[in-house]
Amino acid sequence: MGSLWNLINNKWVELGLRCVLGITFVYASMHKIAAPAEFAKIIYGYGLFPHVIINLIAIVIPFLELLTGLALIFGIYRKAAGLLICGMLLVFIAAISFNLVRGHEFDCGCFSFNSHTAAFSTYYLLVRDILLLLVGVYLIRTSTGRSRRLMENKG
Repeated sequence: MGSLWNLINNKWVELGLRCVLGITFVYASMHKIAAPAEFAKIIYGYGLFPHVIINLIAIVIPFLELLTGLALIFGIYRKAAGLLICGMLLVFIAAISFNLVRGHEFDCGCFSFNSHTAAFSTYYLLVRDILLLLVGVYLIRTSTGRSRRLMENKG
């Protein structure tokens, strides 16, 4: 079991997963930053948030996605970026799940504003976000372990 963990707890695996997750979030932020009014309509369609904060969410979330994605890609504040991304993914998973349970069809607004979401693709969104969350948890664990080992080696 130890050799399997060493194989997956590899700096190249971590770098690859950081890039995949980071690029995903950077890419997801681009159209939202370019068209915040359209993203606000998507958020409104979820039917979960008070109307007074929808515009604020539509402005803040895309920049948070961009900054945390870039931080992961470049290895800056990896643990903090991973925690923020995992937090966003938990909110996305909860919002998608809640609307799925309600039988409410909606455009998730993840990578574009023009996708029509059927029940099958909503399940796909849920699975995709859960897999991304698992990648984020892995990255948090590896950055914590690597930081701890660096501190032990200095002391």
